[in-house]
Amino acid sequence: MSDKLIAPSILAADFANLQRDVEMVNTSQADWFHIDIMDGVFVPNISFGMPVLKAISKHAKKFIDVHLMIVDPDRYIKEFADLGSNMLTVHYEACSHLHRSLQSIKNHGMQAGVALNPHTNVELLRDCINDIDMVCLMSVNPGFGGQHFIERTYKKIKQLKALILEEGADTKIEIDGGVTDKNAEELIACGADVLVAGSYVFKSDDPEETILNLKNSINK
Repeated sequence: MSDKLIAPSILAADFANLQRDVEMVNTSQADWFHIDIMDGVFVPNISFGMPVLKAISKHAKKFIDVHLMIVDPDRYIKEFADLGSNMLTVHYEACSHLHRSLQSIKNHGMQAGVALNPHTNVELLRDCINDIDMVCLMSVNPGFGGQHFIERTYKKIKQLKALILEEGADTKIEIDGGVTDKNAEELIACGADVLVAGSYVFKSDDPEETILNLKNSINK
């Protein structure tokens, strides 16, 4: 797939008008839904859980990319599969046995993603990179929307891309946090494949146009 992807983060949507915002993503040029599940333990915030994901899945007509920011994610892999998740991303920092977690995700019919916090070295994924469909690099500290982009992310993308090529893997790179029209093109130039955009999309005057402009800017 040569096209670079946009995944609006539902965490930044208007929860009082959630169906409206889901329908907006459906009709927009966005590629995926990015859904953050936070437990208030692994990260200091609580977002939403299974009932809300079930409601989103009922209306979503595009690929559902679920990002678990929770402790012991293995307990819920089957539930997230049953709720319609297409990609399930777990945090490296939350998994005692990452390879086992990845195999469980795939055995439940989903693509397997691994997220890395800003301080976590990409080299730690070398031994299982061929089992990972997507690496989500956090370009902010996980837990809250609207944070400022961490500039070192550019270097980290290049390091991860080099690792993927060295190991002959077919792993996508996703960037999550602080993505705007100011950094989108450079992120793609460094090797990113998927950009998660939350506040930048949903807090704009015209979210659908914002998605279109972002999509066009990274697929020139």
